[in-house]
Amino acid sequence: MKDYLNRIILSKRVDGFLPLLAALAAFIFGAIILLIMGTNPLTAYRAMFNGAFGNQNALVETIVKAIPLLLIALGICIAFRAKVTNIGAEGQMIVGALIATAFGLAVNWPGWLVIPMAMSIGFLGGALWGAIPGALKAYFNVNEILSTVMMNAIAVQLMNYLLGGPMMDPQQATALGKLPETARLSSAYHLPRLMPPTRLHAGLIIALVLAVLVYFIIFHTTLGYRIRAVGLNPFASRYGGIRVRRQIVIALLLSGAMAGLAGAIQVYGLNYRMITDGSPTGFTASAGYNGIVTALFGGLHPLGAIPASFFFGALLVGANSMQRMTQVPSAFVTALNGMVVVFVVSAAIWRELRERKRRLATVSAAPVPTPAVQESGQA
Repeated sequence: MKDYLNRIILSKRVDGFLPLLAALAAFIFGAIILLIMGTNPLTAYRAMFNGAFGNQNALVETIVKAIPLLLIALGICIAFRAKVTNIGAEGQMIVGALIATAFGLAVNWPGWLVIPMAMSIGFLGGALWGAIPGALKAYFNVNEILSTVMMNAIAVQLMNYLLGGPMMDPQQATALGKLPETARLSSAYHLPRLMPPTRLHAGLIIALVLAVLVYFIIFHTTLGYRIRAVGLNPFASRYGGIRVRRQIVIALLLSGAMAGLAGAIQVYGLNYRMITDGSPTGFTASAGYNGIVTALFGGLHPLGAIPASFFFGALLVGANSMQRMTQVPSAFVTALNGMVVVFVVSAAIWRELRERKRRLATVSAAPVPTPAVQESGQA
């Protein structure tokens, strides 16, 4: 029995390294492609590393890129615990940013009041956009993958309409409305930049605090227990008195809220206005989709999402630097990111299969009561 338990412990430790092994495999395949293209992989990857960590500005850009990834990954962790798939973080991020920006442009309040209100409004906007597919899933059995993708498309068209007219700067017909100086997250009047004159802002602190808070909610509160119970077995949860439909809605609501807050922070911390090229990723830079992989890379654990978001932030920033330094085609950068996604998701699926196999092995290895024990129990 002791040998069996040691094998289980070793197997779980191996599972913990699967995301890293998956990323390593993706980079090995990328090196093979670079060799075929006639580029030295060591030179290319050195340029990637320097682009992400080579100096203070590079490190800051990596962290800045990681902030929305971390927030969205936290929401994905909540949704996945309830066994619902949120593919709508792109739209939720857009909606949260839109209404937070509209609020900042509409009021002329002191900055100390505007910023927390804007963050709360962005949070609520993303929550609403996530609750809609949650309700469709819970009460009408609508596939949440389809509904969240469709909500993304609606959010993009809403953004293009608002930024093409109602949210334009009235004094400059070709410019978008810009937040006043006092209503910026990184303004010297409120929360100064963490490493001036870089772009690192206080959104990092918000994201890290929320990571700890989400961990506490999932694993140390009644709400988190109910969400996890629904994800493990909705039928047993319903039998135990848990309102399964409500927990599904709450899970997607909270997941969308994190994405909405990420959008608000992106505007108030970096851009100070909504910026887009009209495409679905014009504002989000695919943070909604990359956040899903970030959550998987972090083991769907809120604290694991912190280093995972840093890794993917470095990958995105470093890949762009590699393209500039080594003149590799932009298609290779996209392919490398795609390979990392495929390998990480495959590792997550394999880990889930291994976990199921361990559960079955544990059940089969459980001691069977002897007839004497059975008779005494009946007596």
